[in-house]
Amino acid sequence: MEIEQILDQISPLSSQSIQLIADKMQLIQLPKNTTLIDADKVEKKLYFIKKGIVRAYIIDDGKEITFWFGKEGDLILSMRSYVENKISYETIELMEDCELYEIKSSDLQLFYATNLEIANWGRKLAEIELIKTEERFISRQLGTAIDRYKKLLEENPSLINRVQLGYIASYLGISQVTLSRIRAEI
Repeated sequence: MEIEQILDQISPLSSQSIQLIADKMQLIQLPKNTTLIDADKVEKKLYFIKKGIVRAYIIDDGKEITFWFGKEGDLILSMRSYVENKISYETIELMEDCELYEIKSSDLQLFYATNLEIANWGRKLAEIELIKTEERFISRQLGTAIDRYKKLLEENPSLINRVQLGYIASYLGISQVTLSRIRAEI
């Protein structure tokens, strides 16, 4: 997915504003299993996924708990670092070889202070990320494991073929055995 498409899906921007942001970005390629964002560090960059899949997880009692998957077109960031300039609580790992558009948070912050159109785009970006977080939280609290799995299939059908089932089970808040049973039922 090209950067113009990714930026416009957040909120439409003029070609001049897209160019301003694009000029501060660089396209990077990183291999599968790379840790992109480390928990307990302040992350100074944001990434947009051109190609690949990533996952975000925390460690609780020595166990990895996956709470988010990102794919082409998605934004990768530590919201806590981005908003408060504080340490991240999540680790973000590449599940496939990835191509990412990388930009420094400080460059975006400068645009927000000097360009009203980009500032409004940034507000929209934060609103979208907040809604996604709220939806993930609610879906984890409500519905059965089967409901959560069906919703995952509906919203991200390709994820099942691209991500290890253990990570999907963790994301759904169930064991891999329970996931296998659900998959057999469906």
